[in-house]
Amino acid sequence: MTQFGRAMKELDIEIICANSPQAKGRVERVIQVLQDRLVKEMRLRDISSIEAANEYVAEFMADYNVRFAVQPRSSHNAHRSLEPKENLQRVFTLQEQRSLSKNLTLQYQNVIYQIQTSHPSYALRKAQVTVCENSQAEIAIFYKGQPLDYTIYQKQPRQAEVVSSKAIDHKLKKSHKPGKDHPWRRYGHRVSGKPISEVAQYEPVAASD
Repeated sequence: MTQFGRAMKELDIEIICANSPQAKGRVERVIQVLQDRLVKEMRLRDISSIEAANEYVAEFMADYNVRFAVQPRSSHNAHRSLEPKENLQRVFTLQEQRSLSKNLTLQYQNVIYQIQTSHPSYALRKAQVTVCENSQAEIAIFYKGQPLDYTIYQKQPRQAEVVSSKAIDHKLKKSHKPGKDHPWRRYGHRVSGKPISEVAQYEPVAASD
């Protein structure tokens, strides 16, 4: 289920899809008007801020309805009032399910959250919670509809890398290889100003009694 589908289900709103070409055409024409005519109208009025755009919306809607509105066959208002239990600020958020660990922690967007509770910790172990993120990237965590207090868990930095005995050889093979002009390569190549190839080679003398 998508986030939009989940929000509509919580508000008990039935989604009616545009399954016919005629219905899809009406939707596309509305979108074309909003993406084309609305943008040009704001450009002609030098509107470049969200505040100014919001103030112009009422004027644009009135003009839009005069030009394109069609009288419905029924004047009955099918909209219903908002129920007291329906919190739009919570419904219109990005929501994901998480399971709490034994330490009452969960991970969301590469951040570890530590649940703070005055109740025994075993009561929430492996519990399914809902993580809600609003448009301001603010996080709220709910358990059975009730918000939970939390803190962001900070991992301690590792002082040094721990390498097992089986991986030591692999780590040591990544050592730096000196360049061709490195002094280490010239060490011992000359003896008394002469190349080693020109120095007489002496065979070892066997020890005698």
